[in-house]
Amino acid sequence: MFILKKIISALLMPLPFLLLVGVIGLCVLWFTRQKKLASILVSVSLIGIFLCSFQPLTTALLRPLEQENPAFVSTTKPISYVMVLGSGQVIDKTFPITSELSPTAITRLVEGIRIFRMYPGAKLILSGYGGIASHGISHARLMAHLAVALGVDKRDILLFESTKDTKEEAFQAADVVKNKNMILVTSASQMSRALYYFHQAGLQPIVAPTNFRASNQMRSYVPDSTYLTQMEIVEHERLGQLWQRIASKLLNPKTEHLQAEKVKPKTL
Repeated sequence: MFILKKIISALLMPLPFLLLVGVIGLCVLWFTRQKKLASILVSVSLIGIFLCSFQPLTTALLRPLEQENPAFVSTTKPISYVMVLGSGQVIDKTFPITSELSPTAITRLVEGIRIFRMYPGAKLILSGYGGIASHGISHARLMAHLAVALGVDKRDILLFESTKDTKEEAFQAADVVKNKNMILVTSASQMSRALYYFHQAGLQPIVAPTNFRASNQMRSYVPDSTYLTQMEIVEHERLGQLWQRIASKLLNPKTEHLQAEKVKPKTL
């Protein structure tokens, strides 16, 4: 299910989907006499790619999503845990560790470390599945290696290495955090979707969104791949929220939690 969900969501991203529409249009043009249909499909593909890489549109769609939760400043509550959700890696021994982690993962980790240092005695939870191509190291462990290199004591780090998605991360966190206070660090665009699962798991984390991408400053009216990435983020989050609504109708989260395998967090 996990792999199937990843494949379907990848195919529904703006660029693959619109390119597929364009290819279908070309096939219709080459192998049939339906020139009008072919021209419509190719036009939809080209216009769609233009709009999805046009900053005024992509920023207008992404910024409200990112602004749903305010950036973290501080809290007077006693904090026991700061949890950072992972986001992508490559394993290449010719790279420094800062190039093996994705820019999104590094941004989240740096924000998590910044907040973690504000609360002596707290634990830093790092999550992230290794996957098939992990080469023996999970995403959580790779982040932990960078955190230690940046001065975090490895005794203060807990690893969630078996969690494949945000939902599993939330329910594993619930088993560890229980009734203590936790700060949740993830990308601003993902925060609302993540909170849905953490609330399902019975947690009320303090939010610390980071990795904001949609600035209120207009920079360009020329199509750019940077803004295509913004549209992909919007599409990914909206599809994720749609799946949440569908799953909530079909599954009982409390029963699912009871049936879930209990996995203890690891340390370095």
